[in-house]
Amino acid sequence: MKRLIALTTGLVAAALTQASAAKLNVVTTSTMVTDMVKSVGGDRVSVVGLMGPGVDPHLYKPASGDVVKLQRAKVIFYSGLMLEGRMADLFFRMARSGKKVYAVTESIPESDRLEPPEFEGHWDPHVWGDPTLWSKCISTVVEGLSAGDPAGREYFAKRGAAVVKSYKDVHQWALKRISAVPKAQRVLVTSHDAFNYFGKAFGFQVVAVQGLSTVTEAGLADIAKTVDFIKGKKLKAIFVESSVNPAAIERVSKDAGVKIGGELFSDACGKPGELHEGNGEKYDVGTFVGMVKHNINTIVDALK
Repeated sequence: MKRLIALTTGLVAAALTQASAAKLNVVTTSTMVTDMVKSVGGDRVSVVGLMGPGVDPHLYKPASGDVVKLQRAKVIFYSGLMLEGRMADLFFRMARSGKKVYAVTESIPESDRLEPPEFEGHWDPHVWGDPTLWSKCISTVVEGLSAGDPAGREYFAKRGAAVVKSYKDVHQWALKRISAVPKAQRVLVTSHDAFNYFGKAFGFQVVAVQGLSTVTEAGLADIAKTVDFIKGKKLKAIFVESSVNPAAIERVSKDAGVKIGGELFSDACGKPGELHEGNGEKYDVGTFVGMVKHNINTIVDALK
């Protein structure tokens, strides 16, 4: 009997190992890309995300262990448009060596990309601020996964279509929620310029203390300018970001006499499995859809 149990246990373990080995080994960068790839890949992929909650992709520098993970991956997905600035050369070299490497924002037409005046020559990489635009990246994920696992092409295409729908649905949900905020109060003041696509998609004027990247910290002149703007507009609230040092916004809040309306997820989702509640529902802030719902509810509740 003991021998039979041991044999059965061994067979189950072997089956599980084979199933795990059969999965496509994928490595991703930012949490938004990781969630997208997991959503499209489903049971056919094993996804390792290099960046966790609260990690700033602008500043992320790969460790030696990350390089090993990337070398072992069958397929690599990153956001692109210079979001992962310190990793760009590494991805370029890997792609030239024959590795399947994809920037998901390759799917975004240039006509839909934003190019802030202060960063002339560089696209704004924060595309996920517009869920419908971000959904266009899914076609690149489907293509990349299908190249790594041709037998799963139909599976990935079907799941990809469902993910596109979920992104477009949360966009429409957001528009309805935002209707509760008076148009004069639809001004979003944050730490850095990560919400331009958000502003265009949802009708907000966006003002940031810092620029497009977080590499350079805000100076006293930036803070003073933001304070004057807030006082002139008589804004009700401003916001900190989960992946950016809150010191500059806290200084602005104090000097302008305006409350901090909450923390927004800008360059990273929240912790997977962490449920937040707002507007009568619960959502996982570790997912892209949950991240959008958290941000919208936080903004609406502070400004309406």
